[in-house]
Amino acid sequence: MVPDKSARVLELEARLNEFMDAHIYPNEARFFREAEELGPFETYPVMAELKPLAKAAGLWNLFLPDSENGAGLSNLEYGYLCEIMGRSFLAPEVFNCNAPDTGNMEVIERFGTEADKERWLKPLLAGEIRSCFAMTEPDVASSDATNIQSEITRDGDEYVINGHKWYTTGASNPATKICIFMGKTDPHNPDRHKQQSMILVPMDTPGISVVRSLPVFGYYGVPDRASEVLFENVRVPAANMLLGEGRGFEIAQARLGPGRIHHCMRTVGMAERLLETMVDRSLQRVAFGKPVSDQGVTRERIANARIMIDQCRLLTLHAAHKMDTVGNKEARAEIAMIKIAAPIMACQIADWAIQVCGGGGTGNDFGTAVAYAGARVLRLADGPDEVHRDQLARIEIKKRKGLNHPGWEPMITNRGRNPLLSE
Repeated sequence: MVPDKSARVLELEARLNEFMDAHIYPNEARFFREAEELGPFETYPVMAELKPLAKAAGLWNLFLPDSENGAGLSNLEYGYLCEIMGRSFLAPEVFNCNAPDTGNMEVIERFGTEADKERWLKPLLAGEIRSCFAMTEPDVASSDATNIQSEITRDGDEYVINGHKWYTTGASNPATKICIFMGKTDPHNPDRHKQQSMILVPMDTPGISVVRSLPVFGYYGVPDRASEVLFENVRVPAANMLLGEGRGFEIAQARLGPGRIHHCMRTVGMAERLLETMVDRSLQRVAFGKPVSDQGVTRERIANARIMIDQCRLLTLHAAHKMDTVGNKEARAEIAMIKIAAPIMACQIADWAIQVCGGGGTGNDFGTAVAYAGARVLRLADGPDEVHRDQLARIEIKKRKGLNHPGWEPMITNRGRNPLLSE
């Protein structure tokens, strides 16, 4: 059961929608044009213009639950707002609520020193700098994060970092000044989940090379600026280690739970907009003597899209409420479910919207192609579908194993059996 929206959420929703109508939607074409013309290694002027407006409107740093630095919203309350921001790829960064910065800020606030917070958290919260997160590697299957081979080696008062990372979100942005890097400090530890650590690495440290920006279905830098990065004998102070050696997985789990909620609610918002596009375009186009909206197949898809969106919204809000009330660990099954369901739902609705839009749907006139690309990559980001399904299945199996029952018995026994079906 999900509680009703609070008065504060309703008020913030109204202000967000007003801002989206006035400033976000009218600037989307410009955002994509600047991204295409300037490329992933530049900052975009539209961002510099809109961020101060969001600050002035009091729509800044709405994430960070139970924090004096954020709005103090619960995961459930923030989830409603995330859905609105997810309607546009431009919006999250304008409100300083974008990945990977939100997750990185949460990590620094929870696990960083006071010096870390002063040097990195404050300018991140102010939107003066950006950050990146280096975990995935090209040479191993990073869906099993224990495979990561990057090295973090202690040398006196410093750590020496060597590693080859890719899909490092935000690394090509010139505003990115700090990286949270995951690598092995104790590769021979028999507990594979205590081999890894996370450490803060300033991006201007010698030995860091952003090799290239990586396209996602041909889209460079919109919105994540995924990059390939080399770390070669990069030296940072030992004080940059987060929480302590061997605590990397602990930090990752704390970071990823809220992040998955944010991704999924934004995905619901994107799917809502795709459905609106599908309906509007089907009303405008005429095929075989009648509007596309009058074609039976179109109506079936519109109906199914509405069901799928509402199912995912309710499941995601339920997961957020459970995180707020019993904690991330107890909500891990619900988090796994939404991470599987939401991107698959959005991919399907994007595909249907592309069909309704025809050839134009494969370009960016309607935003359908980039929406599909964004939804499809989420089936891999923060853990692929297969990993979450495996985790969910294990939880279900464990629940049954824990029951004290004699084992399986048929529902229909000989007693009361229909004699006509007996041998």
